[in-house]
Amino acid sequence: MSDKSDSDQPLSQFGRRLLAPLLRHLTAKFHRVYFRAVESVGHHKRDILVSRVETARDGLEEAKEQFQTALEKFSALTEFDGGDLEDVYKQLKVEFDYSRARALAVKDRIDAVQDVAEALFAEWEEELDQYSNRTLRGASRSKLKQTQQLYGQLLSAMRRAESKIDPVLAVFQDHVLFLKHNLNAQAIASLESELVTLSLGVSGLIKAMERSIERANLFVRSMNGQKALPAE
Repeated sequence: MSDKSDSDQPLSQFGRRLLAPLLRHLTAKFHRVYFRAVESVGHHKRDILVSRVETARDGLEEAKEQFQTALEKFSALTEFDGGDLEDVYKQLKVEFDYSRARALAVKDRIDAVQDVAEALFAEWEEELDQYSNRTLRGASRSKLKQTQQLYGQLLSAMRRAESKIDPVLAVFQDHVLFLKHNLNAQAIASLESELVTLSLGVSGLIKAMERSIERANLFVRSMNGQKALPAE
């Protein structure tokens, strides 16, 4: 059995190396087909990008509210003073599941923003060569650089917020699992001992999310032709 397992491992790794470029190619092809389809009905990449940034911003706002609610519920459970411990576990599990779902939505929406932004900038760069008027080409290039700079700040802020999600979820999950198998007062006491750690993690996450939301609003204003005030 072990010999077969050992011999299969290099084959599995080789298969993954072969599949990775194919998957990237298929993903890129899907995006090209998708963008051509939506552009054929009048929705350009620029409009899609603005829409996806707004969707990602709304997802961050929803996730921020959910993590705040989860922390409040977590804090309330540490003050448990008699009752059904099974109910305590169920409440905590529900909040964890909601938080994880919001987190996954945030990640998916940020990825969607990045997909269309990269396609838009590649197309914009290519179309610069189609100008015959140098002044207009220069103005378009300047606008491209400005948009890329604002987008870079936005994506960096969003990815920074995203990176803070998993550590918070990990702490949350540890205690949900521990409570599941230890429905006693000692388990409740352990929640209280970790409350400070979780509170700090959620606080940092919320600040990062709020920063991302500010950047998203700044980017949308800029793309809509409004004056983009720098975020403090």
